[in-house]
Amino acid sequence: MSDRTMANEKNNAGIIQGGVHQNHLHDSAHKHVSGTAIYIDDLPELPGCLQVYIGMSEKPHAKIKSIDVSAARKAEGVACVLTADDIPGINDYSPVMGDDPIFANELVEYVGQSMFAVAADSIDNARAAASLVKVDYEELPAILTIEEALEKESYVLSPNEMKRGDSATALERAENRLKDRILIGGQDHFYLEGHIALAIPGEDDDVLVHSSTQHPSEVQHNVAKALGVSDHCVTIEIRRMGGGFGGKESQPALFASVAAMVAKKTGKAAKVRLDRDDDMEMTGKRHDFIMDYDVGFDASGRIEGIEFIQACRAGNSADLTGAIADRAMFHADNAYYLENVTIKSYRCKTNTVSNTAFRGFGGPQGVVGIERVIDAIANHLGKDPLEIRKVNFYGTTDRNVTPYYMTVEDNVIHELVVELEADADYAARRADIRAFNENSPFVKKGIALTPVKFGISFTTTFLNQAGALVHVYTDGSVHLNHGGTEMGQGLYTKVAQVVAEEFQIDNNRVKITATNTGKVPNTSATAASSGADMNGMAAQAAARTIRNRLTDFAAQKFQVKADEVRWLPGRIQVGAEEMTFPDLVKQAYLARISLSSTGYYATPKIHYDAQKMQGRPFYYFAYGAAVTEVEVDTLTGEYKVMRTDILHDVGKSLNPTIDLGQVEGAYIQGVGWLTTEELVWHPSGKLWTHAPSTYKIPACSDRAPEFNVRLWDKGKNAEETIYRSKAVGEPPLMLGVSALMALSDAVASVGGYKIHPGLNAPATPERVLDAVDRVREAAAG
Repeated sequence: MSDRTMANEKNNAGIIQGGVHQNHLHDSAHKHVSGTAIYIDDLPELPGCLQVYIGMSEKPHAKIKSIDVSAARKAEGVACVLTADDIPGINDYSPVMGDDPIFANELVEYVGQSMFAVAADSIDNARAAASLVKVDYEELPAILTIEEALEKESYVLSPNEMKRGDSATALERAENRLKDRILIGGQDHFYLEGHIALAIPGEDDDVLVHSSTQHPSEVQHNVAKALGVSDHCVTIEIRRMGGGFGGKESQPALFASVAAMVAKKTGKAAKVRLDRDDDMEMTGKRHDFIMDYDVGFDASGRIEGIEFIQACRAGNSADLTGAIADRAMFHADNAYYLENVTIKSYRCKTNTVSNTAFRGFGGPQGVVGIERVIDAIANHLGKDPLEIRKVNFYGTTDRNVTPYYMTVEDNVIHELVVELEADADYAARRADIRAFNENSPFVKKGIALTPVKFGISFTTTFLNQAGALVHVYTDGSVHLNHGGTEMGQGLYTKVAQVVAEEFQIDNNRVKITATNTGKVPNTSATAASSGADMNGMAAQAAARTIRNRLTDFAAQKFQVKADEVRWLPGRIQVGAEEMTFPDLVKQAYLARISLSSTGYYATPKIHYDAQKMQGRPFYYFAYGAAVTEVEVDTLTGEYKVMRTDILHDVGKSLNPTIDLGQVEGAYIQGVGWLTTEELVWHPSGKLWTHAPSTYKIPACSDRAPEFNVRLWDKGKNAEETIYRSKAVGEPPLMLGVSALMALSDAVASVGGYKIHPGLNAPATPERVLDAVDRVREAAAG
């Protein structure tokens, strides 16, 4: 325990308000609720700033015979119209594969694909001018579903396979065997702030772009590529986003590139700001999946062999599908030991929008698959699904090797689940629910306890690095910058706490500044739940460099040994003397000691062979579990979540208040994905659910009236992460799987728990009612 932490435990008055393992409000919380937080659309526009509208394809798959923009160029208020022919550099904004044109050229591959941009003195004039553009299409056959893509072997990337043991032999020898298909829907990010970019031209080739992005360095690279200039000509800046959830990792490069090209062509600032309908049609979603499984198991429910076929909808291009589909394979085990397993993955190319990163990055889909298998086994054997889960959990000394040959060294799932089971009174409630269902002909209740084990690190190994920049000014105030981005998750606050801890100063003495590619270069995306892990360590390294310089200076000046310089809350003790941080800093400055430093961190221990699909792709695992109770009206399919109990492991939390908020929000987002959030495409290829009127995210009223969430007080990261904390952004989303399994439990009661409902996601009331009818018919037959 640090001197700071001990001092705070002894001093309840809290004279020093800073450091880690403490509850601090999100630095922008008061600004969010008061409407004073500044987002990109709140920045003052320069005189003559142009508003840009992007024209979209009306066809899912067609050759472009011609685009006539002449009338648009002559329209009122129009400054310029850009097509593929006007791009000075490379017509591509893709993150990896070079298959995402900024403007379609010769071919369109989904309804909503960008084709041209109109820049005018107002967005109304830009839209009006865009309506004058004439496009002559030659329509081509379109593939709109995963099933069609599988049939026609239409893939954005080659299929992949992960294998351990001999699944075929194990399945043949198994006492029990089940096969089924699972449908898992996609999800729109539905961030409060849509995609936006504001570009300001500079001299020579320079341009500054304010971009709502989780990956400033990638946007910088793509903007430079589009302009045909070096990366150093482009600066990307972002203070905060109104939500990201992965949707602002790769795809903001399109809007930043268009804004930058307009700005450099016209010499005026240019803003691209999508409205909600255009945003939902033009940008990617969580990948929807079809999964087939074949599982063999013994009388206790222990899985002896299993085979999965995972097929996901990539959309029209690869985007990040390769890594996302891989992570779905990595998490096909969730918390369970699979001794003999084969997982085949198909990355399907369809004429729909290119799907992209979403909180969990494929992991949630893998978890849903195996949890569905566990429930089916329990139903077949007439057992409590929790009993089957426990039988299959990873061990602590054996049965602890994953399908990708990583040894699970930090398993706490047994202890955590037992604790939650007792806290939530799971066994008694389950018995009460069974008794209730026997006497209630139409309203049925269901309950489920599901775990999560989630790997933390980018599976693309080189991305596991981060940088930071720390300045200490002569008045003792601190300027902090790092490569992470703030999208509401509290990253900036946590990293500021780390720096405050190192200098033993108040948090309000650490200035949080906008992420800027001119300050910290070559950063990784704020994704994979690694923002605090990596940027916290990088900021700590920078702060410690300065602190060590100050320690050495103080020891030399006062003629004491370095270990006689003690950093205490709000002060530094040097031998028998004490001084404040600002006093020491001022003296060091006068003695010409550098008060600025960069910091760098690369995640240790990880390695992975992508060809063999073997190695240690993750630094550690985060664990958690949730119990969800639901109530279903079997006459209408409508339902309510009645109670939620969550116990989640965040290690030694950097900030319990923020971490609790992340767990709560992630669970609700996971429940939304698996219940109400349904994406529907018209046979023409147009997305029907492209607005709040047709796409249903959870409302406040959808939250369980009894909602109990607790961070596991025994948590401590076994690895040397930042102050032994664990990542919290993505893992809790999968706690929402318990809601889907609880709904399945309620529907199963209609048939006396003898028929597995096969409830797919999203489990909308229509799907629930259909499952009820199927179970009733099967029970009657």
